[in-house]
Amino acid sequence: DSTEAAFTLHMVTWNVATADPPDDVTSLLHLNSPKSPDLYVIGLQEVYSGPLRFMSDVVFDDPWSHRLMSTLAPRNYIKVSSIRMQGLLLLFFSKLQHLPFIRDIQATYTRTGIFGYWGNKGGVSIRLSFYGHTLCFLNCHLAAHMKYATERVDEFEHIMNTQTFECKTAPRVVDHSLVFWFGDLNFRIQDHGMHFVRSCISNQTYNLLWSKDQLIMMKNKEEMLQEFEEGHLDFQPTYKFDLNSDTYDSSGKKRKPAWTDRILWRLRPKAPTTTDEHVETTETVKGARELEEDEEYPLKIRQDLYTSDMEYSVSDHKPVVGVFTLELRKMYETPLVHLQAEGDWSADIDAMVLYSPLQPFPSSTWDWIGLYKVYVSKEEIPVQGGECMLCYYSSTLRCIIGISEPFKVSNTVGAFTVCPNQSTDGCEITIILGPRIQGSHRGRPAA
Repeated sequence: DSTEAAFTLHMVTWNVATADPPDDVTSLLHLNSPKSPDLYVIGLQEVYSGPLRFMSDVVFDDPWSHRLMSTLAPRNYIKVSSIRMQGLLLLFFSKLQHLPFIRDIQATYTRTGIFGYWGNKGGVSIRLSFYGHTLCFLNCHLAAHMKYATERVDEFEHIMNTQTFECKTAPRVVDHSLVFWFGDLNFRIQDHGMHFVRSCISNQTYNLLWSKDQLIMMKNKEEMLQEFEEGHLDFQPTYKFDLNSDTYDSSGKKRKPAWTDRILWRLRPKAPTTTDEHVETTETVKGARELEEDEEYPLKIRQDLYTSDMEYSVSDHKPVVGVFTLELRKMYETPLVHLQAEGDWSADIDAMVLYSPLQPFPSSTWDWIGLYKVYVSKEEIPVQGGECMLCYYSSTLRCIIGISEPFKVSNTVGAFTVCPNQSTDGCEITIILGPRIQGSHRGRPAA
């Protein structure tokens, strides 16, 4: 029987204004919090993408990804997916234990940049199923300046309407059970003068500014926006600050403070039921299926925190953090594959891993089993032995569908070969540790 469970999701959006990451991201990720989140989703805008840096980032992880990975990896988090389009970067991290239950992972991007800059504006997204529930995370950087509120909505709707995925149940963003829309959405506070805005910030009477926030105003007019929810803006506007300070723009431009950086979410609306029992269209069938699924496997969301982090001043924007609790009934809780290292593992002897399918899945000759060292950067995998684990990657499902318990490996080397063991009906794979093999090797499991 499926069980109800609650998961914590920690989200960050930050326009980093081409700055390198700060040395310490403890506050940003709430690492001192008594309860560590199950998932981290981090959306950045204006990551530096000058020619030299961007070319090196194509080959190696960019400094932001590297800083976040090196911080979260020792805490048992895995980077499940990431996507970058010029200055837009989206990262999805999960606790290791959830990895076999995160499936159908896809990422895509959409350029808008209608004001003449190629690729500098648009949206990047990651979609996946989490214990069977479809989630989509859309990180956007929309058009700047006060007068372009309508263009911002047009850009958002263009991104929503054009992004598609190779997924029968959720081919579009709106088909997902839960969508998060976040980023530097660039909406401003209109009509109010600078003095009034700043006095409201000083007095923490933020609610006096809400009615003139362009996103809140546009939500009253635009049907697509009305499906998205957002917590109260009970924190000071996150733009625009002098660098290395908490002082709003003191330059000649004196930009008016604004809540440019936002996190919204959308639970899939309940499908309308048709009153005509003789009319059965593709949409009504799909709607009925979604309704049945929603009732059998409910998904609820609660926002526990929505705030800015004033500790960081490397950018003219402050980061915004949203912490959520997802309550859901798991559609499955057994991995597709069970993996187990057999016997002693060292460079001197052939090593064996037992694997057994726990449920049917579309296996392929391109599936592979990888050996990973626990808690080290990928440049060190695996060097002088230590704690390792095995992961089964399904090329058809494009995700890891089984992980072993950690085990000790003595004096390992850079890679191994996977050979089928013919005498075991495809349930054993022999792993040979070869000292002369460099890099990673995709072995072919038994059919």
